[in-house]
Amino acid sequence: MPELSETVDPAGWTCPAPLRDQPVVVMGHGGGGALSAELMEQVFVPAYGNATLAGLADSAVLELGGARLAFSTDSYVVRPLFFPGGCLGDLAVNGTVNDLAMSGARPAYLSAAFVLEEGVELTVVERIARAMGAAAETAGVVVATGDTKVVESGHGDGVYVTTAGVGLVPDGVDIRPQRARPGDAVIVSGPIGLHGVAIMSVREGLEFGVELASDTAPLADLVEAMLAVTPDIHVLRDPTRGGLAASLNEIARASGTGVRLQERAIPVPDAVANACGFLGLDPLYVANEGRLVAFVPPAAADEVLAAMRTHPQGAGATLIGECVAEHPGMVVVSTGLGGTRVVDLPLGEQLPRIC
Repeated sequence: MPELSETVDPAGWTCPAPLRDQPVVVMGHGGGGALSAELMEQVFVPAYGNATLAGLADSAVLELGGARLAFSTDSYVVRPLFFPGGCLGDLAVNGTVNDLAMSGARPAYLSAAFVLEEGVELTVVERIARAMGAAAETAGVVVATGDTKVVESGHGDGVYVTTAGVGLVPDGVDIRPQRARPGDAVIVSGPIGLHGVAIMSVREGLEFGVELASDTAPLADLVEAMLAVTPDIHVLRDPTRGGLAASLNEIARASGTGVRLQERAIPVPDAVANACGFLGLDPLYVANEGRLVAFVPPAAADEVLAAMRTHPQGAGATLIGECVAEHPGMVVVSTGLGGTRVVDLPLGEQLPRIC
C-alpha cells in the first residue's frame, strides 16, 4: 500500500478559508474579515503611515479651510454586473454615499473611474452609467469628475468602477467606532442578508421559491433623520463585506468594549434564513448594501428608533442588542435556547465579489 504522502498532494488543496501565512494575495484578502484587516495593518498602514488613515473608518474626516469634510473611496468588482434590485452602477454610487454618511456627513460630490475590458458591449457600459446617474440624482449628489481606462481582452472582467466622494460633516457630530460605550443600544436599520443572497442566487442559478432583491440604497437621508433626534450618535457602520458580524467585531475591537446580541431580535427574512440554511451560511456574515448598524446612547435609543421607522430605509429598524463592558473586543449572541455563542471576525468571506 502506498504511503499517504505518495497519494495526497497538499499543494493541490483549496479551502474557502485560506491559510493566514499566504505569501500571495488570495480572495479572502478582499472579504472584509481578518485577512483584510491584516492586509491593511501589515501592508498599507505602515506604508502610508499617518494618523488619519490609522482610524480605519469607512470614511476619513478631515479639517480643510475651516470645514469638516468626510472623504471616501471604494472600488466595485461585483459579479454579475446586473442583479435583482440593482447593478454595478447604482451599487457604486450608493456604496460611497453610504460610507460618507457613516461619518454623519451630507454627501455632495463623487468621482467615477471606469476600467473597461476590451470587447465589452457599449450598451452594457451605457446601462451602468445611466444607473449611476439615476442613483446619484436619488442620493442628491453630483458625479463631478472621472476617468476611463481600457485593458486588453482577458485582462479584466467586463467593467470595474471606482468611486470617491466628499461631504460635509455637521458641527457637533463625532461618529467613529472608538466612541462605542457600554450601555449603548445596538440598532440595525432593517432586515439583513438580502444583497449577498440576491447576488448568490443569480450567480449560481439558484431558486429559493421567491425572488430576493438587493437592498442597495442611499442612507444619508436616514442618517440625517437620526441626527435630528440627537447629534450624539456614537457609531454608524454599513455592514457590507463580512456582514453584520464583521462590522460589530471591528467596532468592538476599536472601542475596547463587548457587544451582546439577542438572536431572536436580529431581523433575518425567512427567504434569507432558508437560503443560508440550505447552503450552510450564517446570515450574520452575509453582505448588505442598504443597511446600517448604529450604537446610540441608551437615553436616546427609543426616540432614534422611532425616527428611523418613519423613513423608508429604516422602516424595519430593530433593537438587536447592547454594548457591554464584559468580554472587550468580542461579540456574542444570546441564542433562543438560552445559550451563548461567539460571533468572531470572519477569516475571509463566504461569498466573494459581492460589491
